[in-house]
Amino acid sequence: MTLPFDGAISDFYENGAPDDIRAAIKDADKDDILAPSYPHDQRMKGKVYDAEMEALQIELVKMQAWVNETGARVACVFEGRDAAGKGGTIKRFRENLNPRGARVVALSKPTETEASQWYFQRYINQLPAGGQITFFDRSWYNRGVVEHVFGFCTPEQRALFFEQVNPVERMIVEDGIHLFKFWLNVGRAEQLRRIRARERDRLKQWKLSWIDVEGLKKWDAYSAAIRETLDKTHTDIAPWTIVRSDDKKRARLAAIRTVLHGLDYTNKDAQAIGETDKGICGGPDIWDA
Repeated sequence: MTLPFDGAISDFYENGAPDDIRAAIKDADKDDILAPSYPHDQRMKGKVYDAEMEALQIELVKMQAWVNETGARVACVFEGRDAAGKGGTIKRFRENLNPRGARVVALSKPTETEASQWYFQRYINQLPAGGQITFFDRSWYNRGVVEHVFGFCTPEQRALFFEQVNPVERMIVEDGIHLFKFWLNVGRAEQLRRIRARERDRLKQWKLSWIDVEGLKKWDAYSAAIRETLDKTHTDIAPWTIVRSDDKKRARLAAIRTVLHGLDYTNKDAQAIGETDKGICGGPDIWDA
């Protein structure tokens, strides 16, 4: 089978990955790898996950009905390292929602015109109108992390971003938009395992990009940029929710529960929502490089 990028991901696994990361992947085979600091020593059982997710899906449908009836606006920002589970989590949010009122925004590289605009402009244009829920699969935080790590922006541009982002988010929230910011955090071994699996899966190879390949070599640079971004942009009015996503099942449940607990929608059933696992879902203090 022809591998994307001439097998660069497999080459990194064989020749570039730290020995302990490679050993963890070999020991795990196809199973999710839980980082040593992860608060659970086993993945969530499928039957437990299915039952909890079914209850949450009912609550999500009730929540969307409230959004539609009241004209509420909800924006969910999903950030995280490559293969952290952003797309999969968004998919579980939207599984049973009316797509007309729950859309995904995944912007590509800026056009020449967009590159000449105010940095936030193309994102502001995508914010939800009344009765809508918008899921950002990556967001304006590209400038804080990816663009910085790969040199796609200047230090001055990034400094201006940090100067402006908190006031921009304050305006978004004060205008009445319910803003949820998620940072999905995955361990290094589990990230590489997932990316290697995509390399061999013809149905998922489209998810890979040159950024994914080169990003494997820049773990420490990413870590420094993420830490700085969280420190500078975690505010009382627009806080970050960190979700440790080594176990995808637990991560999806935690993200959905965070949104449901955060909205006062009609016929809300707090018991059906259940408690959020604070060991894997919380503020920047649980982020682990």
